[in-house]
Amino acid sequence: MKSTNVKAEKDLIEVLLALKDADECRRFLRDICTPKEIKDLSERWVVARMLDEGKLSYREIHAETGVSVTTIGRVARFLQQENYQGYRALIDRLKKK
Repeated sequence: MKSTNVKAEKDLIEVLLALKDADECRRFLRDICTPKEIKDLSERWVVARMLDEGKLSYREIHAETGVSVTTIGRVARFLQQENYQGYRALIDRLKKK
């Protein structure tokens, strides 16, 4: 089963890389995700950017976004400590634009 999961993840990554523009990405997300999943992903991205700005506490971010303090803490951990550095790479790339 594990090799199936790895293959499925690899296939999904290839599909994401094949998206040509924002409209195609939006349409694909609406097909593959539930509205709640899109909302959750969007909120995590907003939280990551707010944390990167460093102006607000977790509680202030919660008050502004409604995202749980637990999720904010998880995003912060991935932004600052985890080896994946996905948030960091994209935030830094967007800052250069």
